[in-house]
Formats: sequence, structure tokens, C-alpha cells
Amino acid sequence: MLPGGRPLDGYAFAMLDLLAAEAPAERLEDVVRQARAAGATDDELARVAAAKDRALSVRRLFSRRRQREAGLSALVDTARDLTLPYSVDTLLKVITRRARLLLGLDMSWVSLHDAEDGLSHVRAADGHASAITVGFTVPAGGGVGAHAQQRSAPFWTPDYLNDDGFTHNETIDGVVRTEGLHAILAVPLQHERATFGVLYVADRAVRHFAPDEISLMTSLADLAAVAIERTRLLERVRTEVTELERDTTRARNSSADAARLHGTHSGLIDLVLGGAGLPALLDRAAAELDGALLVRDTVGEPLARSAGFPAGTAEERLDRACFDAHAERGPVRCADDLWACPVTGGTENLGTLVLHRTAPAAPDTQVRLLALVAQTVAVLLLMQRSTAVAEGQVRDELFHALLHASPLSPGHLAAQARRLAVDLAEPHVVVVARPEGGSQGRAVVWASSYAHRMAGLKYADGGRIALLLPGRDPGAAAEAVSRELSSVLGHPVTAGAAGPVTGPEAVRRTHREAQRCLDALTALGGTGGTASPRELGFLGLLLSDQHDVDGFVRTAIGPVLHYDGQQSTELLRTLECYFTSGSSPTRAAELLHVHPNTVSRRLERITELLGADWQEPARALEVQLALRLQRARHTLVPGGPDGPGGGRSRHQAGTPVA
Repeated sequence: MLPGGRPLDGYAFAMLDLLAAEAPAERLEDVVRQARAAGATDDELARVAAAKDRALSVRRLFSRRRQREAGLSALVDTARDLTLPYSVDTLLKVITRRARLLLGLDMSWVSLHDAEDGLSHVRAADGHASAITVGFTVPAGGGVGAHAQQRSAPFWTPDYLNDDGFTHNETIDGVVRTEGLHAILAVPLQHERATFGVLYVADRAVRHFAPDEISLMTSLADLAAVAIERTRLLERVRTEVTELERDTTRARNSSADAARLHGTHSGLIDLVLGGAGLPALLDRAAAELDGALLVRDTVGEPLARSAGFPAGTAEERLDRACFDAHAERGPVRCADDLWACPVTGGTENLGTLVLHRTAPAAPDTQVRLLALVAQTVAVLLLMQRSTAVAEGQVRDELFHALLHASPLSPGHLAAQARRLAVDLAEPHVVVVARPEGGSQGRAVVWASSYAHRMAGLKYADGGRIALLLPGRDPGAAAEAVSRELSSVLGHPVTAGAAGPVTGPEAVRRTHREAQRCLDALTALGGTGGTASPRELGFLGLLLSDQHDVDGFVRTAIGPVLHYDGQQSTELLRTLECYFTSGSSPTRAAELLHVHPNTVSRRLERITELLGADWQEPARALEVQLALRLQRARHTLVPGGPDGPGGGRSRHQAGTPVA
């Protein structure tokens, strides 16, 4: 019993009552003061103080228990929160916010390891001021995070900058100093015993982390690691599902496109099998391709075009497009508005299909369709060639009859030719071509197709191919045959030509002239070249059966004859005297009894009429031969025609030609 009359145990019960009432700690101190005021001895005061200390210990125990319960409750709420469907970035923000609030600290952040660059980067932060931001690269050496990863366990410090118990890093120290942090706790994020990140919490005051707090943060880190991995897995699955959906959509679209392409291709093939020609095929295909089409042969000549293809397209652009297409061996875009695709039959080049589109680009299905159209064009060309080959025997027999003695009359031969769409009443030329290499059979097949395309005839004799083609210019026909056949064979082709000729009875003679032109080219070393009697000059005059003297004279000096006849000048006589005098204008002036300047002016006029090369040795020889033939004609046939001018020269009995 204390002097004040209150039992000593009463003070202990009073403290228990205060504990039960969850009174503040100051109220327990009031009980001690009451005992002191009641006159308690020192021993009694010690016992009351001991009771107060035990009461405070119980109170702290209850407080820690409540705090642990609150932490566990918050951890449960966090676990429930982490099960919601978040993206990784959003989930990390939730984790950092929960970690900071769980212990009532000032700041939290999380860093994840990047497998691409091998570094760790801050992915989320909460409560930061400026230094630790999203994207900050955490140095690999030093700091509490590095120790936590190395130990695979939480690592903390009450005062980071003043703690020498671990390795520091200058960069991390600068960030901690900028943020004003002191106490820092780092907990590794682990999945299947592998650390992939670190969760940090920090306070701007010096403090010690209790074991319960460390355990609580460890539990949060474990939950966060599971949630992060789950979210990553879900994102990967979601990405894979999305990619599968895209693949499925692409496959579905590709299947639909393939069905449409197959239907279009089948329609084009049916059109060809139904007997449609190349123009009809191109018109149908152009509508499907939303453009206009052109087919060129192997030498660049147009075979057919659809409606709407620009007629003014530059040849250079078309040549470049065809070259690019054959170089790529498939459809290629050559310009903003031009696409080209090679037309091939196996390894044989049949030509090029050119597409003109006003749209800026062609979808992949249109490009594939262009290739299918080119394939269909190749089928049509090969069918036409096969048809030509099938008719070739009859056509070859007709040409053979024209080139050799035939019991059939010319009228009968002409009628048979008309049935084969060859009108011998119109001018034709004969071309005899000799390939200088390559497959002879391939050359014969080409010749059959070419003759059918040109409405002519073909005949193969040994290594030579003879062609009867409509036209008036044998030189141009020979050049065209040589150029195209050389392109097909990949070897030079020498060609001689003669004509034009009308009627079946003259074909045999013209064929002999064309053969002689070919032989002359060979003798002159002109392998791979082309020539007709006109190109061979006086040699052509000798090779011709008819010896067209008048034509040779017109070719060599016709403009001079015409000028003399129209202007009553003496240019022809001046030419004779010029050559007689050894090409000396002064001596020619003496023979003509005129001033040398007059001769010079006449020679300038002759140059204007005959061209600048008339004094070159080969040309001068032809001019002199023409002068001699002209004089001989008027010597043998007095009063004969003077030439193309229609007038009569005033010097028919001039000085003889040298």
C-alpha cells in the first residue's frame, strides 16, 4: 500500500486499463507521476516504472502486429491489384506506387534487364524529383542494386552516401545526391532463379528497415516478378495471336486473290483457245489490269496494242523497259507509268509485254496477273507459230514451184498463192539469208513464223533460207530479216536481197539475183551484213540478170542529169572534163574554155547535188562508170532519153571520159 492509500497493484491495473483503451504512451507516464506524487519509495517507483516499460513493450508489440496486419492486408490488396490485365508499363507503375505506399516511403522505382544491350534501365518510378526517370540506365557496377543482384537477396542501407559497407558508383551517387535520398532498399526480381530486374524503395530521411519491412518488400517483389512475367507472357501470346490473325487474314486474302487470278487466267486461256487474236486478248487483259497493253517482238517492233495505249510513248523508254524486264526475268516497274514483263516460251524469247498504268503503283496481285497475261500471250504466239508451221509444207511447196521449173502455169501458181493470202500481183522482194551459227532448225521455225506474219513465203535450201516478202525495198527487207533472226539465234546472219518483182514468172530470176548478192557479200568479207543490187553499186549491176543500166545511172548521177535538164547547165560535161584532167580544176577549165573559178563553182554545185563523198575513191569510180554508161547509151542510141530530168543535155558529144 502506498502512502496515498492506493495499492501498488492498482497502478499496474491502471496501466493495463490504459493499454486496453489504447491510450497514448503519455498516459502511462502520467501513472508514474501519480505514484511519485503519492510518496512512493524509490523501490516502489522502480516497480511502477518497470510496469510502465512492460506496458509500453506490449503496446509496441500490438503496434507492430497491427502494422504487420496492415502490411499483409495491403500486400493482399496489391496481389489482387496485380492480377488485373495491365500492359507491362502500366503494371510497373502500379508496382512502384504500391511499393512506396506500403512502407510509407518517399520514392520507389523498378529497373529491368534488357537482353539486347545487356544493361538495366529504369522502366517506372514513383515519387521521383528529376534524376531517376524512365529510361535511366543503371550502371552495372556498384550500388545497392548490384549487390542485391549478386546476392540474389534484399540489400539495404540506412544512409546511402555515408555508408562504406558496399561498393559505390559515381553515377548512382550523383543521382542519389540529386534526389536527396538516404535510406534505400533494393530487392531483386526473380523468375525461375534468374534475376531480371530490381525493385527499389527509398526515403529522404535516415532510417533503418525492420525485418518485417524487408520481408514485406520481398513478398511484394515476388508477387511483382510473377505479375511481370505473366504480363510479358500474355503480351507475347497476344502478339502471337495478333500475328496469327494477320497471317490468317493474309492467307484468306491470298487464297481469294489466287482464286481471282486463276479465274482471270482461265478466262484468258479460254479466249485464246476460242480463236481470239492478240488484239482481243490484250483488250480483255488490259481491262483486268486497269491499264493499257502493248506487245513488242524480239527486235522491238509492235505486234499489237490494246485501246488506250499511248501512241507517243518514246521508243527509248520502251527499249529500256524491255531490257529491264528481260534482265530481271519477270515483271518490273520501269517508270512511274510503265511496267514490263518478258514473253517467253521455255528458254526462248518471244517478245515483251508492256503495261501502261496511270495509277501510281500496282498491287502485288496486279503484278502477278501481268506475269500470267505474258504467259497467255506466249501461248498464243506459240499457237500462231504452230499454225504457221502446219501450213508451212503447203507454202514451202508453192515457193519451191516458183523457184524451180514447175508444170503449173503462172496463173495457176498465182491462184494458189492467193489462197494462202499471198498476192503475187503486188510487188515482192526476195531475201536469201544464211545464219552464221546457231541452230538451223530454230532458224527455219522462225522463218516460217516470220513469213506467215509478213504474208510471205519461206523455203529452206541447205544452210540458206529464202523468203518472198511483200514490199518494194529489198535492202530494208534484208536488214530487217538479218536483225530479227540474229536476235533470235544470238549469231550473225548474212542476207542478200533483190527485187521488187511482180508476177510468179519473175520470182525465180529475182531469187538468183538475191543469191548472187549473198555470194558477193561473202566474197567481199561482209559476213553478217546485208545488201541488194542497189547497195552493191556497179557490182550489183553486174550481178543483176536485167542489168538495170538506167537505174544505176540514176543512182550515181541522176541529180546532175536532172539539174542540167532543168537549168540548161553543163555540170555533166564539167564532171567528164574534171575526171579526164585527173581531177584538176585548172586543166578542166582549159578543156572547157572557161575560167577556173567557173569550174570551182560548178564543182560546188555538183557536191550539193551528189553529196560530199562523191570524190571518194569508191563513189568516184561509180560516178565515172555512170558517165561512161550515159555516153555509151547516147552513142549507141542517138536521141535516147537523157535521164530522170526529162530534158536533153547540150553536150552529148563532149570530151571522152578518162
